[in-house]
Amino acid sequence: MLLGGGVGLLVVVVILLLTRAIRVNPVQLARGTGMLILLLAMSFFAWLLLFGRLSRVERRRVVVVAVFFLASAVFWSGFEQAGSTLNLFAERYTDRSFLGGFFPAGEHPAGYYQSVNALFILLLAPWFGWLWITLSARLLEPSAPLKFAFGLIFLAAGFAVMAIGSFRVLQSAEKVWPTWLILTYLFHTFGELCLSPIGLSWVTKLAPARFVGQMMGLWFTATSLGNLMSGLIAGYFGKESLQSMPGQYLTMVEAALLVGLLLALFARPIKRMIGDVK
Repeated sequence: MLLGGGVGLLVVVVILLLTRAIRVNPVQLARGTGMLILLLAMSFFAWLLLFGRLSRVERRRVVVVAVFFLASAVFWSGFEQAGSTLNLFAERYTDRSFLGGFFPAGEHPAGYYQSVNALFILLLAPWFGWLWITLSARLLEPSAPLKFAFGLIFLAAGFAVMAIGSFRVLQSAEKVWPTWLILTYLFHTFGELCLSPIGLSWVTKLAPARFVGQMMGLWFTATSLGNLMSGLIAGYFGKESLQSMPGQYLTMVEAALLVGLLLALFARPIKRMIGDVK
């Protein structure tokens, strides 16, 4: 009955939107949804800590998951700009004349660069797997908070490349080589391989046994929150002029680097809160 009522309400809302009986500002909707996701996530963590009847060890581990949640949201807010700000940079400010003779417009499509990350994943994922196994065998594998920190620092490095590339465009008023974008995607892939594979794995390890399902579902909302933040950030690139682009990329560098360095700085205390989980 409850499900039927929800479906009915959804149908009514869709009809009102299609008939323009109600109007929605997409930017305000995205901001409101982002705040709602963050509020619900933090409320769940607070409820779990206060009323979940957790042991002291379980409480510490839930706090670690909350820290990873926020770090993950920051990472995806930058990484998911591949389809927005980075794609716009490819379209407007990147020399795409290479192999241009094969295309009617004399340039290959900007969307081709969306495949670079996937290619790097295929090439580098086995190497990263070998690296972690090798370091683990020598008792040198970085802890989970350090891997998260590396992921965010690599993200910052990628945006630093974009800041320099956009500054060159601004100074020369000419398009730049695709190597700027490719190097950015390489750094971002390094970050993804450090952070993404271990996130859900550590949630299952750190979550209290009776709340594993809920916390696994909650973890994916960090990606949703990051995507919303990414879209809102990308909106400013459409409004602002080229003169502000280097500064906007540098803002992403500062945000990702700050969170990454904080995680690295507090890696040992966080590791102690994790305990003997491996």
